Amino acid sequence: MIIAAVQNRPAFGQIDNNLEAVCNMVKDKEFDLLVLPELFATGYQFKSKEEAQEYADVAGEGKTFERLSSLSAEKRAVIVYGFPERQGDHLFNSAAAVAPDGTSLVYQKTHLFDTEKNIFDPGLTGFRLFEYDRVRFGLMVCFDWRFPEAARKLALDGAQIICHPSNLVLPHCPDAMITRALENNVFTVTADRVGSENRTGAPLRFIGRSRIIAPDGVILGELSETETGFVDAEIEPELADKKRITPGNDIFVDRRPEYY
Repeated sequence: MIIAAVQNRPAFGQIDNNLEAVCNMVKDKEFDLLVLPELFATGYQFKSKEEAQEYADVAGEGKTFERLSSLSAEKRAVIVYGFPERQGDHLFNSAAAVAPDGTSLVYQKTHLFDTEKNIFDPGLTGFRLFEYDRVRFGLMVCFDWRFPEAARKLALDGAQIICHPSNLVLPHCPDAMITRALENNVFTVTADRVGSENRTGAPLRFIGRSRIIAPDGVILGELSETETGFVDAEIEPELADKKRITPGNDIFVDRRPEYY
């Protein structure tokens, strides 16, 4: 299968334009999985929870969900993207997976980064899998990378590909995802954004470097720190099911959690 990521430069609050820019970027591309960045259509730096509520969608509703569901059906591909999720009075930094058959799943970000704690509620979904066409996808969002337990939980539950919508500002994640792939023997797809925002007096520069990484830690494709674009790689998801690294070592069977 072909797995891919988009790296975009959203203009804050311009959902229609940001959404169409991404759709235009992939209209002539072929893929079976597409991962888009965290908050890819809204922008990142909300001034208040009230402002974020104005841009948020209920899970499974709204123009972003409808447009990407249509794109999923058109491309016959799973699409994973980040969005602000409204659930009553609660607001989550979420990622959704949508499939061509109309099924979908929402994951709410577990580990909030810095000022996100002033805007979003900690996620309640926990880490779980989305399965389509016999391929098992795990979802995590941005700062979840800093907690090895996130990728490990998804891998232990059977994820073959970890989809990782992100808005990265720290420099460490792209290289850390090599370790996440290697220690769990899974594919990882980190989709980041580029550009900067300064809406709250605390300027942020997003580092790009979206990457697709194989279970052996090899970088299969990546983008730069400044470019917008599309990156893809052809993979065999079943390689992630093979946890044996020597004739005598299986990285999951050899675990001794009673000592951790």
